Formats: sequence, C-alpha cells, structure tokens
Amino acid sequence: MFATRAVNSIVAQNVARTALFKNASAVPTGIRAFRATPSTMEQSPDAESELLRQQRLVRPKSPHLTIYQPQLTWLMSGFHRITGCAVGAGFYVGALSYLALPALGYNFDTSAIVASVASLPVVAKVGIKTTVAFPFVFHCLNGVRHLIWDTGRFLTVDGVYKTGYAVLGSSAAITLYLASL
Repeated sequence: MFATRAVNSIVAQNVARTALFKNASAVPTGIRAFRATPSTMEQSPDAESELLRQQRLVRPKSPHLTIYQPQLTWLMSGFHRITGCAVGAGFYVGALSYLALPALGYNFDTSAIVASVASLPVVAKVGIKTTVAFPFVFHCLNGVRHLIWDTGRFLTVDGVYKTGYAVLGSSAAITLYLASL
C-alpha cells in the first residue's frame, strides 16, 4: 500500500509539472526543484508572498510578437489602432493650435495656412498630402470593413483576407488620388 501511494504521488507530481511547466527547460535549475508543501502553505503572509514569488519564477513566459509569423490580420489591426491615434492626435493638435496660437500672438489662421502651403515646392506638397491622407483613408476604410463584419459578412478566413487586401489597395489608390489634387 505504501509503495502504491508513493508511485501515485510521483506520477501526480510529474503530470502536474508537465501540465504547469511546459517551458521547464527555460527555468533555472535551482528553481525547478521547488515544491510547495502543506507546511510552507500554512505559514505567515510573508512566507506566502515568498511562495507566490517563487511560483511566478517557474511560470512559462507569455509569447510575444517576435515569435509569431506576421499575418495580415494582426498587422492591419495594429495599424488601425495606430492610425486612429495618429488621426485623433492630429485633429486635436490642429484644433488647439487654431484656437490657441492667435491668442498667443502668432498669425495662425486659414489665410496664413494657405499662404504657407502655397509657398512650398510641389514635391513637399505631395509628400505632406500623402502623409496626412493615408492614415485617414486607411482608418476610414478599415472602419467600414469592421462595420461590415458587424453585420456578419466576410467573417471567414478567406473573407477576412479579401477585405484586408481590398482595404489596402483602396487606401493606396484613394491616397494617390488625394495627393495628386
């Protein structure tokens, strides 16, 4: 009976270790041997904190973007968030500048903006228009894509990729059109 209990205990420990610590090879050797016993569990709160600290050291690390192959879906999702922040920040900075700079004595009104843009060379104008237009167009078209998904359409892997490429192509075409105006 004692031998059966010992074998069952060893098997249970191995199963638990395999299930909890799949990345055991990445864990330092001294920490791999840590075992929580009832006596260590029933100690003071400081001992419990130490127990939790030691357990955190042997937990597998969460995977990061560096181990995943880039895919259109998560690249466009991240770029949608970035362009949303950039477009929002641009609107806030522009609106606050339009309101605050004249109060501070700077000539920042519509006629001054038009005159300063008109004095730029054509290459600079096209570059600025492209830089401003692409994030705005991409964010708007990708937002429409998300609204279409909300209706339940194009939610298959094939549909997601088709709409993703459609958004990228349309964004490039519309941006070039707006930059050439």
